[in-house]
Amino acid sequence: IDCLDEMNPQATNALLKLLEEPPARVTLLLIAHQPARLLPTIRSRCRELRLSPLPPAYLSDALTQAGGEVAPDQRTALSELAGGSVGEAFRLTNLDGLRTYATLIRLFSTLPRLDRPMAQTLADAGAAKGAESRFDLIVTLIDLFLARLARAGIMHHTPPEAAPGEADLIARLSPTPQAARAWAELAQTLGLRARRGKAVNLDPAALLMDMLLKIDELAKELAPR
Repeated sequence: IDCLDEMNPQATNALLKLLEEPPARVTLLLIAHQPARLLPTIRSRCRELRLSPLPPAYLSDALTQAGGEVAPDQRTALSELAGGSVGEAFRLTNLDGLRTYATLIRLFSTLPRLDRPMAQTLADAGAAKGAESRFDLIVTLIDLFLARLARAGIMHHTPPEAAPGEADLIARLSPTPQAARAWAELAQTLGLRARRGKAVNLDPAALLMDMLLKIDELAKELAPR
């Protein structure tokens, strides 16, 4: 049952009754991405098994066995962006996500003086006819970059590079916990606003450009005087 933490109260109550009176010779696998959100009455009736993200080599092997393919020099980058998820690795591979993320890193390397023509080219690519999946991919990768910025600044640890030049860029944009918190706050609203705008048929290119400009504005605020 996937995923448990997104069930509405009616479904949760029905599942609880099933757990209280389980069928004979049946094993129920309940998947939850945020176990803390589950009812205590459900958690107390389950045996917990925590699954960690697959390391790069295992992720690559799983992807190959499932019909995908990843070059040896791309294993770490794909694992970083996919979070160890085979399904997400498939999506990134099919949509050329590694190249798109590398483009984002080159673009953000121009902060705090955003390369406007390059930004517009990226925004237009996410708004092309029939490119709904491309729009979602770009928004997801921007979300991911902001999260990596925030995490690195808080933990004082730069993650393995998912694109050339990313480590230096993260170190420059998020050198302190204060900067990290600012990036985290921006990440909480930026992607959500873009997806809501897309849902009501606002111009996808304008939505992506707005995200990029907001990132540029914060980079200017955080830049050393």
